[in-house]
Amino acid sequence: MSDVEELKAEIKKLSAKATQAKMDLHDLSEELPISWETIMDVAKRAHSAFAELEKKRADLKALEAA
Repeated sequence: MSDVEELKAEIKKLSAKATQAKMDLHDLSEELPISWETIMDVAKRAHSAFAELEKKRADLKALEAA
């Protein structure tokens, strides 16, 4: 498998992870004030997931441009 294909596969997995983190954050917001103590943890997971996804997308764009 080429580097581009591997990166695309990784991006697909990260996208699913980010989508799940987004849904977890959404679900938490709908349940407030229940579990309000977990807001920061859930938000950090969502932030990390999207930051990682964005970095890999930039890596792919750079690789495809080379």
